[in-house]
Amino acid sequence: MTTVTTGTSARTASVGTGHTRVEGRDKVTGAARYSAEVPFADLAHGWLVLSTVARGRILGLDTEPVLAMPGVLAVLDHRNAPHLDTEYTGLLGKPDPTCAVFQHDRVPHRGWPVALVVAETSEQAREAAEALVVHYEQEPHETEFAGEHPDAYPLDGHMPGVTEKGDLDAQLASSAFVVDAEYTTPEEHHNPMEPHAATARWDGGRLEVIDSNQGVTWVVGELASLFSLDPASVRVRSEHVGGGFGSKGVRAHQVAAVMAATMLQRPVRVVLTRRQMFSLAGYRSPTTQRVRLGADPDGRLRALEHRSLSRTSTVYEFVEPSAGVARVMYDADAHHTANRVVRLDVPSPTYMRAPGEAPGSFALEAALDELAEKCGIDPIELRLRNEPDKGPVSGLPFAGRDLAACFREGARRFGWADRDRRPGLRREGRWLLGTGTAAASFPAGAAPSTATATAHPDGTFTVRISAADIGTGARTALSLVAADALQVRPEHVRVRIGDSDFGPAMIAGGSMGTRSWSWAVKEAAGELRERLALGADIPPEGLTVRSDTTEAIGALAPAERHSFGAQFAEVAVDVTTGEVRVRRMLGIFAAGRIVNPLTARNQFLGGMIWGISMALHEEAVRDRASGGHVGADLAGYHVATHADVPRIEADWIDDTDDDDPVGIKGIGEIGVVGAAAAVANAVWHATGVRHRSLPIRPDRILSAAAGARDA
Repeated sequence: MTTVTTGTSARTASVGTGHTRVEGRDKVTGAARYSAEVPFADLAHGWLVLSTVARGRILGLDTEPVLAMPGVLAVLDHRNAPHLDTEYTGLLGKPDPTCAVFQHDRVPHRGWPVALVVAETSEQAREAAEALVVHYEQEPHETEFAGEHPDAYPLDGHMPGVTEKGDLDAQLASSAFVVDAEYTTPEEHHNPMEPHAATARWDGGRLEVIDSNQGVTWVVGELASLFSLDPASVRVRSEHVGGGFGSKGVRAHQVAAVMAATMLQRPVRVVLTRRQMFSLAGYRSPTTQRVRLGADPDGRLRALEHRSLSRTSTVYEFVEPSAGVARVMYDADAHHTANRVVRLDVPSPTYMRAPGEAPGSFALEAALDELAEKCGIDPIELRLRNEPDKGPVSGLPFAGRDLAACFREGARRFGWADRDRRPGLRREGRWLLGTGTAAASFPAGAAPSTATATAHPDGTFTVRISAADIGTGARTALSLVAADALQVRPEHVRVRIGDSDFGPAMIAGGSMGTRSWSWAVKEAAGELRERLALGADIPPEGLTVRSDTTEAIGALAPAERHSFGAQFAEVAVDVTTGEVRVRRMLGIFAAGRIVNPLTARNQFLGGMIWGISMALHEEAVRDRASGGHVGADLAGYHVATHADVPRIEADWIDDTDDDDPVGIKGIGEIGVVGAAAAVANAVWHATGVRHRSLPIRPDRILSAAAGARDA
């Protein structure tokens, strides 16, 4: 036995100081293995075959010639695949039937998985998959999303579909100023750098899946339910993840890999191509949003209506809750919001960074800007006059709402006071210059998690938790949290993540990951430190303490918990070419306790850059005739590149929640919220023309300029 006492010389706080990623060297040298790089003996490769029609039935598959091709081991389709159980409710609700592959002959959208070809090499699998002939009975399809639809209906997601209070029509009629406008956002895709990939194998009667996902606990639960397995007989590992953004849940490739590994009794790997990801990895639905605001002469809101329409597939209900942001940001005597969907013959949308808030903030914050113009009030002042003292819909108190402080600090640093509110006045050569602002918010939740902390005889510690680091720096943040709880230096702590054998934990999603995991790590490490301080002996295998935060999180008092922020942008617009350039951006955030300033700033900046991309570039277009994408790749789908990214600054103010023992609010998503609105508002200030549809393309600038001249 060994006794270890934590030293007093190492008590300088680690949380709040900048630290490079603990796995950074492994990543830049190639030592870190991603899911498609982990070697296995006797590995086979699967290649998915996707439908080429948008709606219909599979009449037949010519598998015999394919099975005779070199290296081909099997072809799975609806005729020979095992039955899957889809009548269950998982961590995020009912499963999307797209992941329950090969269960019937129906095709509900283009890009639906119809077969998996398995071969000795990926090249052989691809060649055979491309040679497979599938016969369809094609049916008429509808994929076009355009404004109101007679079959639209409200849908509850992770929030109620509809909320109402007050007489909207009466309050609008008695308002001195009214804004009534429609805003649209296009279909957008979150294609992480690392493609979706999974390897499945059976080892001693236990299913093991090496995967790239946002939560191993989540994937274990879904696979166990689909295949009617005991969850204890399933292990999922996901040590390094090259981006997720909401897309890396349970998808067709994992399920197909498990099917093939079960059939062949050897490891099988399935990796999605970039083009396949546009059909199978989810996306953000396009939205049509109507915002109606009514205000008194002093700009105080009497009426607020925010109605959003998004699309979903015919096989799965998913709503983009864009109207939800209004339920937090501003109050009014009459306050109506609605999230509705329409079913079309398209793949299922899914969670995408800041689901609901990103497109919703564009519409709401642009409408506030229009109201400020009508009222003749500075846009920041208008927002501050409409600061609620409690949740506009919930009526709950805010557990910290420092939005006003974000605006004050941001305005000072951005030079907002020097701004002339009148549009179209500033010119620099051929460029018109303008500035804009917008507010941001995102929920700050926490979910139950477990963690273990182990003290070793050599004075080091190991923390184990089923967390997922999807590029956010979570592994490093947890090292700092554990070090402070143990009162040691971070170099003495090793954090292991991404293994379902470590116990259940929250997924990396909803900006809840680091907050939830840190709570569990802090509890386990703190209790371990107390035992060591009392002189506990450390056996050769180490002394381990396990935590479970279920009870503690359940005891939190009800409150509106959110991160907040203020976004500022300056743009230059060339009305002769339609080019829009963002020259500078500033984001000031109130996001709770910042664990690692280095990686936190990167998260804020990444979100703001995504906001530029959303405002000016991103737009997936579907061909009406085929139901498929036009340019399903990163050449046809434009994203912001280095040349599009200006000088961007992100910073934060002190923001604490005295009732929260962790103090972390989450920062992964708030950076993108409001960013597109700030850019769009700046374009109006530069040109005097309001753009209510994203992206603000050059042709739209030119068309609007021509319309303004004609008017």
